Amino acid sequence: MNRLPESERSDWTDLDLLTREEAHGRLLAEIADTDVRLAGLGDGESDRAERELQQSRLRALREAADDLIDHSKKD
Repeated sequence: MNRLPESERSDWTDLDLLTREEAHGRLLAEIADTDVRLAGLGDGESDRAERELQQSRLRALREAADDLIDHSKKD
């Protein structure tokens, strides 16, 4: 038997693919976690850079979640 080591197997063989609904749910969970992180940041200098990064991440997560909903309405 000539099986490939697990590290060399294709992900496609596992069929571990997310549906749009599953991906949307995971994005919503990440959005909630990011909101909590943002709420926990202070106004100090050290938190300013982290706040900017988290706000950027939040925008990207929301955009991705919105795109999933828009695509599912078109399908």
